[in-house]
Amino acid sequence: MKTIKRIAACARPSSAAALLGALLLLAGCSALPSPPTRPVLYDFGPGVVAPAPTDRRAPLPPLALADVDAPGLPEGSNAVLYRLAYSDAQQLRPYSQARWSQPPAQLVQQRLREHLGQRRAVLKADDGAAQARDPAQGGKLPLVLRVELEEFSHLFTSATESAGVVRLRATVVDLTPAGEALRGQRVFTVRTPARTADAAGGVAALADATGQVAQELAAWLEQLGG
Repeated sequence: MKTIKRIAACARPSSAAALLGALLLLAGCSALPSPPTRPVLYDFGPGVVAPAPTDRRAPLPPLALADVDAPGLPEGSNAVLYRLAYSDAQQLRPYSQARWSQPPAQLVQQRLREHLGQRRAVLKADDGAAQARDPAQGGKLPLVLRVELEEFSHLFTSATESAGVVRLRATVVDLTPAGEALRGQRVFTVRTPARTADAAGGVAALADATGQVAQELAAWLEQLGG
């Protein structure tokens, strides 16, 4: 009997040590940092997914679209940017948990190509096809459209009122044997109210504003005869 009591007494410390070790392990696991939250990725949506309505008007002449430049934005950044006009309008601030799927200049270029391509062939300015003369236009080279994205941000005029602001400068040139000849230049600015005062609301407003800019640009090009 004494032998059994001695064995039990010897076993108790080891059990207590095991329990203490388990508690320390659990405490250590609970102290580990949680994995960082990944930013939400946004784009302009699927675009035109329904069949385009039949347009009986004659197709417009081809147009060469150069890569959109973005001198007003941080180079290569995918951040969704906002401004606080009521506090410090000169400061561009990034949403910490929101990103564009591509740099804004590329998203804008895709939307322009989508809208302009509904009635004309849209070529890349550096593509060999863009240097091909169009027999329907008397052998002329296609016009070249260059776009600079100057502003692309979610602008807050108060803590609850905001809008997506898109401003771009469009330049159209003729390619002639003597070089480029300016056909026209115009600045387009569109502000679309945001439904919510957060990143999701700003992204939706910027997508709508870009679509409106694309429509205005398409109408202006027709007025130029391009």
